[in-house]
Amino acid sequence: MSTPAAQHAPGRTPDGRIAARARALTKAYGSGETAVLALDAVDVDIARGRFTAVMGPSGSGKSTLMHCLAGLDTVSSGRVWLGDTEITGLRERELTRLRRDRVGFMFQSFNLIPTLTAAENITLPMDIAGRKPDARWLDLIVDTLGLRDRLAHRPAQLSGGQQQRVACARALASRPELIFADEPTGNLDSRAGLEVLGFLRGAVDDLGQTVVMVTHDPGAAARSDLVLFLADGRIVDEMARPTAEAVLERMRVVPGGDPRPPRFDAVRGRPRDGRTDEEG
Repeated sequence: MSTPAAQHAPGRTPDGRIAARARALTKAYGSGETAVLALDAVDVDIARGRFTAVMGPSGSGKSTLMHCLAGLDTVSSGRVWLGDTEITGLRERELTRLRRDRVGFMFQSFNLIPTLTAAENITLPMDIAGRKPDARWLDLIVDTLGLRDRLAHRPAQLSGGQQQRVACARALASRPELIFADEPTGNLDSRAGLEVLGFLRGAVDDLGQTVVMVTHDPGAAARSDLVLFLADGRIVDEMARPTAEAVLERMRVVPGGDPRPPRFDAVRGRPRDGRTDEEG
């Protein structure tokens, strides 16, 4: 028997340890007849100390969900919490402080400052905040990511994989409550991509971090603890202990990598045809 939506949100764990959550999260761009609904009343919990992947066809709302959970984008309606702090309604200055102090970010484009060394890029958010890094934690991150001999190099002197490792170290350096990674392997070759995924997996298993990753890659999603699937702005399914094969089948990717519409007949707790899960 399915669990009613009121009692279950995708991503929730039995012990209730939640890093972030959203209720009835809705995001629309534009207004009137030209409005585009990117997120449609999404309920989701992000479990603390776990690696969650978010997948779905292009335009399904993956990055929008991440941006709203991270406080990078405003919501049209609904509520979002980081830990016990509701971030919907916070002023921009408060949001900026929250993102700086409690959230880490990794992006496909690395977003490193070209004139700074790797070491300076890693500590930049804390330098801006006027905070001194925890030297022992920073040493652990640098050694875990294999960056000790690259700290004096500028981004142009680093390979793509090394640059993303620097970005990963920057995201981890302040020991944030939550790390958001938006297609972190998208600009990397397969070997460098596997290394970065291994580091994110290790950040969860060995360092106790919480990671949310948006990805198109079933292989990347297979490194997570849980995959959330989006379609048409709604979370329509979830998969615990994923494998690349199972994720690939769920996404129904045809040869060549072009995704077909996912086999999502009903939204969790809100079937498209009006029937309950028990009825159909």
